[in-house]
Amino acid sequence: MKKKNFLMVLLLVFIASTGCKVNYSFTGGSIDPKIKTISIQYFPNNSTLVQPTVSQVFTQALKDKYSTQTKLALVTRGGDLNIEGAITGYTTQQPIAIQGNQTAAMNRFTITVYVKYSNAIDEKQNFEQTFAEYDDYSSSQNFPALEASLIKVITDKLVQDIFNKTVANW
Repeated sequence: MKKKNFLMVLLLVFIASTGCKVNYSFTGGSIDPKIKTISIQYFPNNSTLVQPTVSQVFTQALKDKYSTQTKLALVTRGGDLNIEGAITGYTTQQPIAIQGNQTAAMNRFTITVYVKYSNAIDEKQNFEQTFAEYDDYSSSQNFPALEASLIKVITDKLVQDIFNKTVANW
């Protein structure tokens, strides 16, 4: 009798486990299997304040994200997915925390990016959107000394936002 019950439970577990399918992804991405390639164009700095390295840093970070977090092949043009755009805002020393003596205790550094995303397989997913991220720093700190590290922090945030919008469906 015990053997019969055991076999019955085993059979039920087998049926239940084969009837359900769960897909797991460590990146959170959900990319149509038909999509094999991505092209990411250079993002020129079209903001009023032009910092020479920000375009290269941003474009490379975007390429690195898709190369390491997806199985998509990076191509120069004509990918199944295409990302292009421009850096449209680069704002430094925007005061955010005014003290009693009318000076700013903190400043905000903001980078704004315009993105045009095209999906050749599913055109309903195409979009054009502006993304903006910032980081705050103490006004007592020398901005030029912090600039490279702030660009890295903000770029990482922007790249994650774009990745989430394009392939993670967040």
